[in-house]
Amino acid sequence: MARQTESTSRKLLGHLRAVMAEESAGQERLDRITKIIAEQMGTDVCSIYLFRDADTLELCATEGLNPEAVHQTRMRIGEGLVGRVARTKQPVNTADAPNARGFRFMPETGEEIFSAFLGVPVQRLGETLGVLVVQSKDGRSYSEDEVYALEVVAMVVAEMTELGAFVGEGAALKALHTQPALFRGGTGQEGAAEGRVYLHEPRVVVTNPIAEDPHAELKRLQEAMETLRGSVDEMLSSAGASTDKEQLKVMEAYRMFANSRGWVRRMEEDIALGLSAEAAVEKEQSATRARMEQVPDPYLRERLHDLDDLSNRLLRLLTGQGKDTGAEMPDNPILVAKNIGPGELLDYGKRLKGIVLEEGSVGSHAAIVARAWAIPLVINAKRILTEALNGDPILVDGDQGIVHLRPEDSVSTAFRDKIAMQTQALTRYAEIRDKPAQATSGEIISLHMNAGLMADLPSLDNSGAEGVGLFRTELQFLVRSTVPRRSELAAIYGRVMDAAHGKRVVFRTLDIGSDKVLPYMKPQDEPNPALGWRAIRVGLEKKGVLRMQLQALIRAANGRPLTVMFPFIAQFDEFREARQHLLDEIERERKLGHPLPEKIEIGAMLETPSIAFAPRQFFEMADFISIGGNDLKQFFFAADRENERVRKRYDTLNVSFLSFLKQIVERCDATGTPLSFCGEDAGRPIEAMCFSAIGMRSLSMRPASIGPVKSLLRRTDLAEAKAVIEEAFESGAQSVRPAVIKWITGRDQSS
Repeated sequence: MARQTESTSRKLLGHLRAVMAEESAGQERLDRITKIIAEQMGTDVCSIYLFRDADTLELCATEGLNPEAVHQTRMRIGEGLVGRVARTKQPVNTADAPNARGFRFMPETGEEIFSAFLGVPVQRLGETLGVLVVQSKDGRSYSEDEVYALEVVAMVVAEMTELGAFVGEGAALKALHTQPALFRGGTGQEGAAEGRVYLHEPRVVVTNPIAEDPHAELKRLQEAMETLRGSVDEMLSSAGASTDKEQLKVMEAYRMFANSRGWVRRMEEDIALGLSAEAAVEKEQSATRARMEQVPDPYLRERLHDLDDLSNRLLRLLTGQGKDTGAEMPDNPILVAKNIGPGELLDYGKRLKGIVLEEGSVGSHAAIVARAWAIPLVINAKRILTEALNGDPILVDGDQGIVHLRPEDSVSTAFRDKIAMQTQALTRYAEIRDKPAQATSGEIISLHMNAGLMADLPSLDNSGAEGVGLFRTELQFLVRSTVPRRSELAAIYGRVMDAAHGKRVVFRTLDIGSDKVLPYMKPQDEPNPALGWRAIRVGLEKKGVLRMQLQALIRAANGRPLTVMFPFIAQFDEFREARQHLLDEIERERKLGHPLPEKIEIGAMLETPSIAFAPRQFFEMADFISIGGNDLKQFFFAADRENERVRKRYDTLNVSFLSFLKQIVERCDATGTPLSFCGEDAGRPIEAMCFSAIGMRSLSMRPASIGPVKSLLRRTDLAEAKAVIEEAFESGAQSVRPAVIKWITGRDQSS
């Protein structure tokens, strides 16, 4: 039977190769393919269904069903047996289709006389493009070999679809990568940008899915596999004795997959059936991605991801299409990627106008860098990599979390109007850059900027910030493959102080863990990393790293004032211990004869509700306190800020949260402890105004937010704003936001 299948498959693929070579219209090609498959497999029916949109399949060609049903019969994903194949990405094989689970009767097709049904997904690298179906009158289940043969043919149909072989009239036969496409994701960084797509890792395009000489293809596969195994072995041998055991385990798993006989055997069988080497790799890769979606265990899913990554490497070896395809970066590049690490992103520099990620999170390294550079970032833009090509026009709306790919002229015009309005606003903000953020009622609010890179420091003067309210020191650790040396850190911190020209810089000690994992740090298998071993908890346990960083900060100051802040303090003893470590290092530096800071301030980030209720001595001991709004809000509402389903459910201006902040203000006022608010919400004008109205006098935000915040504060009477907030408190409202917006709108309209 296997030999018969091999012969049938080769004949099938040989006929398909002839169809590919013809210069016929898309519909004609599809009709020819269904006829060939039905004849060669000895079935009464062969039909091809393709997606006309993300949720709807359309019958695009058939041999054996009513031809008038073509382009008329449609079904939703999951509907009927065809829809079930599309949803599950798994074959459906039944001898009694009318009585099978999920069967949907479609009288216009005339299929009620056919009992046997076999449907397989037409998919490419995890993306389902349609469904390929064969049917027979006799009630029988198709053999494993027949299922396998049809999957091979479906793989070729997928490649032909990707290459535009079936372009014709109607939505389902529209040319790929040519139509306008809209993607809804999440906001990683606000702002708007227009530009051209620049793919971080362009997809490999298989242009020759069918092989003429299976022996030559087998040899190509074997040679590519030898090269791949050699590179994996080299990676392991160069890892060295210092490499973490967990990392070595991952690399060993990588090598195990590279030497997997089962993986190679399946690709060799695909080649024997008529596929080219790269098409065989891609067929198995698609199957791997389908399995990844079904596996609930995160460890097994990660191992399958390793196999997926190896497949990509193998495809690039076979096709010669490396990551660097020679595509030139356009003038206004918008980076499009699945995900990206901080080191890779920093390599692009500030040339990027925007970033779009298929994955990512609001707390990811990419989001931190995007915020530092003040460039729009949209995360979780699902399927954009399957649509985008290098050079495609693209609009990124970071405010709404929307991406327009190949937009229509009307959309582009409206978008440019939005950018023009933002540019006009920037001009207005530049006029007040050097003026204080003084409310009409007389209060002056200190506005500071957040930073984490040397490249951020020029914004200190350009934005009008009075200093750096938060310098994230972890970025210097995240972009390296090994722990940086003390001398390297001291030099970096010294340059930061130099660039600040005497303005205050608040250095936050290493804040790792949760979503920020060092590449050389042993991964922690924690059910909830945000509540786990992170930030100061790591520093107090790994005292060597904390002491080394504190020494680097003291030496960087070189006699200048030094301000240090410890992150994620949850109880008084943690702050007391961390503070003592810094005082001990200052004493050590004094004994070594090194210059000591002219003045030292030691503060804490208030990111957990627990520390707001710490003993009075904590507030007296801390030289200053900075509210870490992003974490504090997620713990206050028990809403994971990485979870889009709950993150947006809770409002910063919720009466409960604002009342809690007011209590913190009162506790700091009672001890005379300077208080600031640091986080994304500080950079939102309405939130910043409300924080100021309840008594905060210092805010730290991204540089681009300083202008909008200052503009609103300078035309606000904080006493009136406070009265509006208190009235909303007393009214029983859930949030003060509606009342505040109504008050601002009415005030602005009457002025």
